[in-house]
Amino acid sequence: MRTLLYILLLPVAFYCVAATAAVDAYTFTDPAKETQFKELIKELRCPKCQNQDIADSDAELAKDLREKVYEMTEQGKSRKEIISYMKARYGDFIHYQPPLRLDTIVLWLAPILVLIAGLIFIFVRASREQASPLNEEEARRLSELLNEKEQH
Repeated sequence: MRTLLYILLLPVAFYCVAATAAVDAYTFTDPAKETQFKELIKELRCPKCQNQDIADSDAELAKDLREKVYEMTEQGKSRKEIISYMKARYGDFIHYQPPLRLDTIVLWLAPILVLIAGLIFIFVRASREQASPLNEEEARRLSELLNEKEQH
């Protein structure tokens, strides 16, 4: 039974080795450049994929973008220069951090506005529940229930 299990798992092992070999391998002249490269490929969004950075995307465009980031990093371009180049070529969508401008102000302020609206809603709702006193019928019923509880 174990032998059969090993035989069945053998193709999986070969697939894992092949998948590992397919990962792009970059060599850097400076560890700081490697760090910059890794940060940038996590920070840049794949224009072809649905909300995936170029580090994790398997799209051909993402591979090309990783290669371009690698080339620019090795040329000594700064992080800002690389991001500016990518934005000029692919628009603000390429970067996960949209710039703070008049047309993107909603993106920056929306979470704060939703939080404030939620807090106001909770505060108003809580104050309404506390402010509503019992009417005569409810007070009488409450009194009856309390008396029943005391008798038991």
